Parts: sequence; structure tokens; C-alpha cells
Amino acid sequence: MVLLDKLIAQGKNPRGFVGRVMIRIMNRAHSAITTWAFNKIVIRENSPVLDIGCGGGENIHRLTKMTARSDVYGVDYSQQAVETSILRNKEEVQSGRVTVCRGEVSALPFESEKFGTVTAVQTHYFWPDLPGDVKEIYRVLGKGGTLLIAAEIYKINYHMNNHTEDQQVKQLFLDAGFRAVEIHQNKSWRCYVGLK
Repeated sequence: MVLLDKLIAQGKNPRGFVGRVMIRIMNRAHSAITTWAFNKIVIRENSPVLDIGCGGGENIHRLTKMTARSDVYGVDYSQQAVETSILRNKEEVQSGRVTVCRGEVSALPFESEKFGTVTAVQTHYFWPDLPGDVKEIYRVLGKGGTLLIAAEIYKINYHMNNHTEDQQVKQLFLDAGFRAVEIHQNKSWRCYVGLK
């Protein structure tokens, strides 16, 4: 159990050699769920996009390909992840189109109503205060903006004690202020899309 706990801790806050390996694994392992989830939304052009829990930066890279005229931001709790994301998106960072910073979902380092789209893939089950964190995301999301949260069902059930049922999460989004919530699911994955 000690080894499993250490791997879970690295998934939450990758650091050091093991963290670098974990980030590479996550970039590959999350590819299919990300493709599936990103097909559930339309990225608003000319409106900044934020990826929360950006990990190794692969989703940032995807988002730059999905929209030609929107700046893309990434935020992660792990300094190792921030550095890896910057390296993965080096050209876009140098051009000013991509910005990656360290931060926490509970206190996002961005002004209110900045983003047209916010994504979070395979990360919300690590957040310290899901209701408060969704409200914080609502704060940085512009009017008409979209929040996408996607995760593997077994990870939701393993890591979370609350907010594991669709109706609970839908109500959480509505309580935060979202006017509409879509829930998409297949046998392995679940995706929540909130519209502000």
C-alpha cells in the first residue's frame, strides 16, 4: 500500500525523477479520454482557454491546434508539471500564445471572466474543495463560457467520497451559477460540461 500511496501522491504533485516519468506516462495515458472529452465542446475563437492541472502540457498543445486565434493558458499545482508543460509547448510559449504558471484551483491567478473555455482532465478528484473550486472556475470564466471536467469513472470512485453521482455534480455546477450542465458517459469515462 505504501508504494501505491507514493504513486498517487506523484499523480497529484509530480516531482523529481519519478514525477518526470509520471508526467510522461500521464501524457500518453490520458490521450484517449482527452480526445473523447474535447469532442464534447466547441472552443470559442478569440477567447483565452485555460487547462487546469495541465500536467505535461499535452492538452495545452492540443488546445492550440483546436483554435487558431485563442491564447492558451495552463496552471498546475506541481512546479515539475509547469516546467514540463513549458518545454512541451516551447515555441508557443516563446511566441506569447501559451502561458503556463504554478497555481491552485482554489485560488486561480487570473482576473475574473478572462476565459471562454476551461478544461480539466483527470484532475478534479484531487481538488481540495470541489464545490469551492468549481465556484472559483466560474469566477474566471466569461459569460457564455464553457467548463469541461473529464475523468475515468474508476478514479472518481476511488479518490472521491462525495460528488461521485451525476446528479450531485450537476447540482454542484448549478449552485456555482452555471445555467446548463451536460453529462456524457461511456463505460469508462465521464465528462461534465457546464455553460455559464
